[in-house]
Amino acid sequence: MPADWNASLYLKFEDQRTRPARDLLAQVPRATAGFVVDLGCGPGNSTELLAERFPDAQVLGLDTSPDMIAAARRRLPAARFELADVSALELPQPADVIFANAVLQWVPDHAALLPRLMSLLAPGGVLAVQMPDNLEEPAHVAMRETAMAGPWADKLAAATGARTVLPDPTAYYDLLAPRARSVDLWHTVYNHPLDGVPAIVEWLKSTGLRPFVDPLEGDERAQFLEEYAARLADFYLPRVDGKVLLAFPRFFMVAVK
Repeated sequence: MPADWNASLYLKFEDQRTRPARDLLAQVPRATAGFVVDLGCGPGNSTELLAERFPDAQVLGLDTSPDMIAAARRRLPAARFELADVSALELPQPADVIFANAVLQWVPDHAALLPRLMSLLAPGGVLAVQMPDNLEEPAHVAMRETAMAGPWADKLAAATGARTVLPDPTAYYDLLAPRARSVDLWHTVYNHPLDGVPAIVEWLKSTGLRPFVDPLEGDERAQFLEEYAARLADFYLPRVDGKVLLAFPRFFMVAVK
């Protein structure tokens, strides 16, 4: 069984992680909503944005991680949070907003899920999705190279396929357009100033690195992270103030039913 997500580690970079959710929500064209669903709600940072935007709405946060759900409940006791698998989503009623910030990239064949998500919306409802589109960035290329080059290669063979490169935006448009009144698609590249390569490793340990480090233990895990950090140092060079810039491309979709 995969290790649970770590809410505390995830929240070390809360401001940077929440910014894409804030940018996505800014493009949701609704003034009011009665029922709002946050898929992959994590520790509730994105759910909090939804609750503030739609104060009269019933807000439901869903995640597969018990640790994330526990953190979300502590953060927003007035909202409802449940353990649930996005790929088998059932809702008690049609939603006015389905918000999926940085979750669908972990769902196998997630593109095929989009028509189902649209079907769960009320008329005029909005599906808002953000996914990292960063598998060709040096930080992720180095994960795969480190995995394949070390004594742990067999253990980590499956890790390299935990996520797949996102389809072209045209594929998403063709899935959504027949089911939507409007579809908005865009990319944003964030450049996060971080405190050196160790901070990049810390950032990714709670997300992209999990499939690589979870199967390893003790000295083996430490060695993997050391070799991974050494590869990163060739690409993420200190800027004038000593920080490094982590380029982070993300893909956004907003579809109105």
